[in-house]
Amino acid sequence: MLKKTLTAFTLSFLSLLGNGWENYAAQPSQKTSDAPTGTLQKMIVESGSVTMDLDLNGLNGSSSLVARPVTLHFAAAANSFLPVLVFNDLLRAAEAGSMTLIPQNAAGAGVNEPGYSTLPAALRASLGQLAVEKMDWDAPVDLVVRDSKSGFVFFNVEGHQYDYDANAKLLSITGGRLLISKEFANALGRPADAGATVGKISIGAAMQPIEIQTLVNGETKSVVMPPLRGAAGAEAPTLVPGPDVIVGDLPEMAQYGSNGNFVGLGIGTTSCNNGDQALNWFSLPNTDHPVIPQNLYRMSAGISNNERFEQVGQSWLKHAFAALQGNACNFGCTPGCSSSQLCPGCSDPYSSSLNAGQNGLGSRAWVNPFSGAFPSGANNHTGHSHTGTSHRVTVATSDLDPTQNPSATYFAEAQYVTPHEYSWCQSHPGQCNMFNNASYHQFTVSGGPTNFTFSPVGSTVRTAPAILAWTGATVNQVQPDPGNDGIWFMGYKVTNPNPGVWHYEYALYNENLDRAIQSFSVPLGPGANISNIGFHGPPQEPGWANDGTFNNQGYSSQPWAVTQASGSITWNTETFAQNQNANAIRWGTLYNFRFDADQPPQSVNATVAYFKTGAPMSVQIQAPGGGPTPTPTPTATPTATPTPTPTPTPGQITLSARGYKVQGQQRVDLSWNGATSNNIDIYRNNVLIATVSNIPGFYTDHIGARGKGTYSYRVCDAGTQHCSSQVTVRFGGG
Repeated sequence: MLKKTLTAFTLSFLSLLGNGWENYAAQPSQKTSDAPTGTLQKMIVESGSVTMDLDLNGLNGSSSLVARPVTLHFAAAANSFLPVLVFNDLLRAAEAGSMTLIPQNAAGAGVNEPGYSTLPAALRASLGQLAVEKMDWDAPVDLVVRDSKSGFVFFNVEGHQYDYDANAKLLSITGGRLLISKEFANALGRPADAGATVGKISIGAAMQPIEIQTLVNGETKSVVMPPLRGAAGAEAPTLVPGPDVIVGDLPEMAQYGSNGNFVGLGIGTTSCNNGDQALNWFSLPNTDHPVIPQNLYRMSAGISNNERFEQVGQSWLKHAFAALQGNACNFGCTPGCSSSQLCPGCSDPYSSSLNAGQNGLGSRAWVNPFSGAFPSGANNHTGHSHTGTSHRVTVATSDLDPTQNPSATYFAEAQYVTPHEYSWCQSHPGQCNMFNNASYHQFTVSGGPTNFTFSPVGSTVRTAPAILAWTGATVNQVQPDPGNDGIWFMGYKVTNPNPGVWHYEYALYNENLDRAIQSFSVPLGPGANISNIGFHGPPQEPGWANDGTFNNQGYSSQPWAVTQASGSITWNTETFAQNQNANAIRWGTLYNFRFDADQPPQSVNATVAYFKTGAPMSVQIQAPGGGPTPTPTPTATPTATPTPTPTPTPGQITLSARGYKVQGQQRVDLSWNGATSNNIDIYRNNVLIATVSNIPGFYTDHIGARGKGTYSYRVCDAGTQHCSSQVTVRFGGG
């Protein structure tokens, strides 16, 4: 009853607030006489404590009428995102979020009774990673207790009451009954016990505001984003020069339709401006806003279920609109922008349902992923008759069904591509923030065979593509034409499943390379015999009216042809001249190539040829034996020549550097031109830190330090004093 009452009040209250709290900013603010006037605060947990009183007999299925109590004590993790809305010092709504629990007692087990050892094994194993989660308003229960990493729900909570003390800024949740969840009951082997009450829970939390709005007749007059206590100091994020949109979180994923043997998914995204300049967010038909592709990957196969890393789904692009000004990334939001810009340090959320809205999605084919350019009609749906999967993250049910994919691991990925970062980079060399726009988050998959649910595991990994989650693989970044086109990643992994047999697995991921990839050729050493040759690519959308592909035919899904010669094996799709819609490795997609061999690995150079323009190039991998570098498949004559970078003085090496932080740790991207040797020496603060191949002319220095720092770099032809000028990178003004 409490939940229904609170939900009804929440919806009616939020309807009066117009565009302040959900991403419906296109709606006008209400200015009626009954619209609210006052101070609205969005608050999260600063600190707190949680107590669970459990009955061991009930948990363990005993029929005894005498309870065996055990009490678990936890602290709430600082700055837990369990938000509530407080209007004029009165609690008005609790929003979806979670609070991580930290066990509290000398033994570190979170219990104060000897009965701890008789807790069910699954619960005992998860005590160090439990969380209380507030569910969405339309969920069947309001609160659950789950494993924060696996998503497994142990208890549903019912009968609880919310109270808020405005003077103490204290939120209390009391009277909650702990009911065994259906999945916990099944895990215990007692499905009939689902819904049985086995204890109670109480929560007390000190709250702190993250956003304070002043409303007059429902219209926002001012917004303040107070800094979180404990968030300042040397570890506080440092905004980078220029606009810099990143994916700060991928909090949830859900199924929104099906069509035959495929399902259509949406992935929730929270974007954050990591730059010190406001980022343009102008809605269509204006073309100066981010577009958002969504991807799904699966890691599976082999003894450890991490032999291969494959893309199993992709969506069209969500076109961003109406930026909110939150502080979800804790960058220290500086409000003051209209909804047509995302202010420095601020965040903007899109739910999975919004990102699955078919009429808000446009084809990837319209967008140049490096420059971010696209036409104003890039999401024209005239003539479309949508199915349940159209334009959404489309995945085959066979790629999700847990019975067909035992122990597989799944990763959702999203990327924000914007023309503003590119134009800023052109006018402000050295402030180019176009290569950190992808992030990923692990999810578990349950259900099937036709309907699936997804639970997040751990935290979102920011500013990194999902291919970097491939366990045990070597993944290198490649930039074939710095300044004129984007980047892609070469991943490979070699395993030895049986004596005398080596499995070679390759993955090519195109992050934002407009020219795309047309062929991949691997050299084979003399006498190497290969078998079990394989290829995998993600599902493609069918052709749609106004989809930006040639003659609106859609991109081909034809598997790549494979050619085996005495010293090489080559996979290729058609050239651009043969078929503009060929199944090339376009931006935001990952393709796999594999085989078994009877020879162990050696480091060699594979050859990659491009689809639209550009000469073939070598990339380092491992392959059976040595062998000569194979002759690449010819590429098409380019239809357009990119504007070249200025030619440096003959013999001069030019170096550029860009510093940024990932999870608070310092990194520096280096790129150079003009070197003449095969290898390059890289110096940081006059100390040699690496010697790398001159191709592709790019290197990332994972410094790993936090806070402030100053570093000088130069690169030289290996073993010589033919070097670039020194370039300095500073973090946090240090």
